[in-house]
Amino acid sequence: MSETAMQRAPRFAQLAKFDNTAGSQARRELLRQVTEALDGPATSEGDLAAFDEALAAAAADYSKQVRTELAQLVAGAPGLKRVAENFAFDDIEIAGPILRRSSVLSEATLLKVVEEKSQNHLLAVTQRAHVSETLSEALVARGDDQVVGSLLENERAEIGEGTYERIAERAEASAALQAPLVRRKNVPPELLNGLYLKAEAQLKHEIMTKLEGISPEEMETAFQRSRSRVTRAYAAHPDDFDSAASRVDSLQRAGALTSATLVALLREGKSARTAFKLALARIADVEPHVVERVVDSHDLDTLALLCRGSGVDRAAFTTLAIALDPDPNRALGGAEGFMALYESVPVAAAQRALRFWKVRAVA
Repeated sequence: MSETAMQRAPRFAQLAKFDNTAGSQARRELLRQVTEALDGPATSEGDLAAFDEALAAAAADYSKQVRTELAQLVAGAPGLKRVAENFAFDDIEIAGPILRRSSVLSEATLLKVVEEKSQNHLLAVTQRAHVSETLSEALVARGDDQVVGSLLENERAEIGEGTYERIAERAEASAALQAPLVRRKNVPPELLNGLYLKAEAQLKHEIMTKLEGISPEEMETAFQRSRSRVTRAYAAHPDDFDSAASRVDSLQRAGALTSATLVALLREGKSARTAFKLALARIADVEPHVVERVVDSHDLDTLALLCRGSGVDRAAFTTLAIALDPDPNRALGGAEGFMALYESVPVAAAQRALRFWKVRAVA
């Protein structure tokens, strides 16, 4: 031990003698000693290492209040690795500032915290200045929606493509994740487009706006990634699928697959509902499961996009929207609103969205 460390040895020894029953004055004195040891002149790496060992050994016996106060100092101290790693597994009041701010925590320690500790601990980890792709993957695997949302809001966090895919899958069923995912920079465009089918109206608009701002080169790369994925087709075909498909084939061969035909099929009622869905999918040139989700969920915003992007005229869309609107009172008097909805969808944006949905399922 250096001469300086030998001089400080008695002070280190005092750390273990701190009386938890002592009042605030004693706590202030302890914190002063710690601050002095960290900021004192001529503090060598050896001195800090010795202090780190002594404080780590002693701090476990300190009260929660004292550990909480110490954690604020330790979080900003690059030389107190052992204390920081011990505090990272402590109660969240102590661990929080360490997990958010300490630069000495190893990746292995952070992964162990994510694996073993509470959601509040995970939340603190998402707020670090640097979060690696590996750490992000672990946070998404074990974290709740609040944790994942916080990770998305940390633009400095590195998130890999596979992790983005898992988040997007969760976001389909979790409204809490949709906004932070849509509003994060550099989310793969094809994932945003896929989320369009589940997002609320305001987020649909934001998704279209983001897609409009993506360069042609980036968009083409996104299309290629889409083509490499297996799309989800019908989980189970309805009983009349084959007969409906045959009918649509006949209509297409006859050149009768038009906007007016869509209206006519829908007006036939339940007996032609599968044929209507397949006809719309054929006209829009998208996978049938896209239309299935739109029609069954009464998603009129996406119906407008499908119609606008595939050339189905406004009058036909308005008739379809009135028939599919789950609110009969609105539908009866909503023609003008539906026409405005149709016109509000930019044709280029709609066609861009449809390109993603034209991807064929991989055999």
